[in-house]
Amino acid sequence: MIDFSQLDRVIHEKSRLSIMTLLASRSPWSFQELKTELSMSDGNLITHLRTLTKEGYVRELKTTAGDSGRPMTQYEITGAGNSAFRAYVKVLEAIVQQSRPK
Repeated sequence: MIDFSQLDRVIHEKSRLSIMTLLASRSPWSFQELKTELSMSDGNLITHLRTLTKEGYVRELKTTAGDSGRPMTQYEITGAGNSAFRAYVKVLEAIVQQSRPK
């Protein structure tokens, strides 16, 4: 029997899953890179980043752009975020495995 309650509700939302997938593949990402890659509005992206940050899955980094010296905000996945994402993927894999015809 498939136990859907094991899916992490914070990660499971489509936008947050997209953000976590990008951050798990490469870190850090600047706010602008995430916005462009995911085609999200500033407000939508920051709302989901705040949720992931509050949960301890993502960390905000304030830096300056090397060539222009302008302030830049980057985001990276934390150790807890990486563990939660890997566990989420493992649950999805188990669900897919159980749903295949035998």
